[in-house]
Amino acid sequence: MKWMTWLFFFISYYFHNVNDLLQNPVFNALLTGDKQLSHGTERVKYFDAEVSPYAGFAEEYEHGFEELYELLPAGRRILYAKQTVIQPPQGWQLQHEIEGLQFVYAGSKTTEADFSNIVPLTTAHVDAMMELVKLTKPGPFNQRTIEFGSYFGIFENQQLVAVTGQRLHVENYTEISAVCTHPQHTGKGYAAALMQHQMQIILNEGQQPFLHVRANNERAVNLYQRLGFTVSRPMYFYFMKRL
Repeated sequence: MKWMTWLFFFISYYFHNVNDLLQNPVFNALLTGDKQLSHGTERVKYFDAEVSPYAGFAEEYEHGFEELYELLPAGRRILYAKQTVIQPPQGWQLQHEIEGLQFVYAGSKTTEADFSNIVPLTTAHVDAMMELVKLTKPGPFNQRTIEFGSYFGIFENQQLVAVTGQRLHVENYTEISAVCTHPQHTGKGYAAALMQHQMQIILNEGQQPFLHVRANNERAVNLYQRLGFTVSRPMYFYFMKRL
């Protein structure tokens, strides 16, 4: 029976370390699933500003912000995510800080839902997406954010009223992002349907859904918990500008 003990140890160790990838999701996404969109060096990486303000580096690398400072131009804004509180580094102006939560999907399958009114979004819809994001503020969204892929929406009277998509791809984890609904169309189940649709896509690809949310966004937190997500860890988001 010793082999069963070792097998259990290996499985436990493997899944623990896979989940550890989400301790530093931005840098690990830039190294793996989103490396085609990454810029920088082996130790410090970032997205083009039109794709995402995210930048990251290995947690043990003590000179990450110094190297980012050398790589990026003055005035460049970045978004840095970490599971612990940090102090603004030298050379960077802290503009906004958000206390968030990271959720990982813990279920095995999604609930059947009606996806008949969900349509794929393309670059032709970017302006409409930008308007909706500006109104609802789900998080950073720029002209090329759609390049992360798998964006879908719901229209009413030819107006885009709800959206969701993907963002960070960390090995076998895929982040659901930009979940938003026009304020005049909340309560219709659009966010839940779009979430379930996105979850179905991710699970069918053999990936595990995860996401981030403001800790004080009770409405979103309740929705994600109903859909089978559980809290993985706290995550703090720092919007900073290079001086």
